[in-house]
Amino acid sequence: MARQIHLQPHLSVDDLERRSRAAKEPNERSWWQILWLLSQGHTAVQVAAVTGYSAYWIGQIAKRYNTHGPEGMHTRRHTTSHRTPPTVPPALQEELRHAVAAAAAHHEHWTGREAAAWIGARLGHPVTHHLGWRYLVRAKHRLPVPRPRHARADAEQQETCKKRSVPALGRSRPRFPTRRSSCGRPMSTASA
Repeated sequence: MARQIHLQPHLSVDDLERRSRAAKEPNERSWWQILWLLSQGHTAVQVAAVTGYSAYWIGQIAKRYNTHGPEGMHTRRHTTSHRTPPTVPPALQEELRHAVAAAAAHHEHWTGREAAAWIGARLGHPVTHHLGWRYLVRAKHRLPVPRPRHARADAEQQETCKKRSVPALGRSRPRFPTRRSSCGRPMSTASA
């Protein structure tokens, strides 16, 4: 025979029902419904059949309610962070920022491995290259990357086009139809 879970009298049955209907967060709505059903005398197995939660988890919800009261029935997903705090102290991060800036002034660019070796030497234990790269990004360091070029671009034709073309600053567009030159610039039909 299934045992009945007893709840502490923090709220009345009507208050539990009201909170179940007024809850905005889906998890909290389910938890208040579970507590409301338990307060009516249903067993954990019966509530599990209605709500889809396991009997064990229903017991955990009741335990949290009995211990912390209504304040414990808020979802903590948005308030707890699983991120680890930075392992490099702020003073060392600032020192890294200066070292990277000095290297960039000499046209030396660090990689994540180099930054990890530098940080590891200062901390006294090895550091992964991922962590080194993360702190390079925090220091706003970027590797120089050349501008992309089209694979079939003709450099000679581009240079001749640059030499021939005259900037069209200050001129308005002609009213008559235009032709295109070999480099793609508009060319008036009157001069052709």
